[in-house]
Amino acid sequence: MRIVIGLGNPGRDYAATRHNVGYMVVDELARRGGGTTWRKRFRSEIAELVVNDQKWVLVKPQTFMNLSGHAAREVVNWYHVPHDNLLVIHDDLDLPFGILRLRARGSAGGHNGMKSLIELLGGSEISRLKVGVGRGRSNATAHVLARFSPEEEKELEEIIERASNVVLDWSRRGILNIMNEINQRAGEGPAPSPGSETRCAG
Repeated sequence: MRIVIGLGNPGRDYAATRHNVGYMVVDELARRGGGTTWRKRFRSEIAELVVNDQKWVLVKPQTFMNLSGHAAREVVNWYHVPHDNLLVIHDDLDLPFGILRLRARGSAGGHNGMKSLIELLGGSEISRLKVGVGRGRSNATAHVLARFSPEEEKELEEIIERASNVVLDWSRRGILNIMNEINQRAGEGPAPSPGSETRCAG
């Protein structure tokens, strides 16, 4: 079994914002699965499907971003899935727009959703696919909670497709087999060996 968690904020006001790119990728994966039905469980929207003869659970936490770990912990505990079979998808301010980076472990890097997952799932050994949204000219919170620019919108569909392809490749080959390949495409050298509840949109 694989669990793929796309991070974002619930509600129409946030649907098309940069912070919701994780939701966008799991929506694309669900679309490719065909006929997938989303259900509300575990403070999340959940979709179950079969991909490459594996059962997948797609997750969109319906808590606000900095509470994502609460929803994720409920899902992981219910399905009894080890962290090796879990992948989180989220936006990243420190990557240029459209750049993808895959990590098998690491700190939250300032991302509130990832910080919550690390705290509540009990460690930094959580694989994640980062989708670059750049820093922009406004402050960080305003940037991630804003919609994509018209120029970015023209490229967004292709970026979501590429990110979805990486997730599919992860399920077939495992993160360590594809991490260097994906990250070198982003202009990076070989990857290193793996080794109070305030609601907030940011």
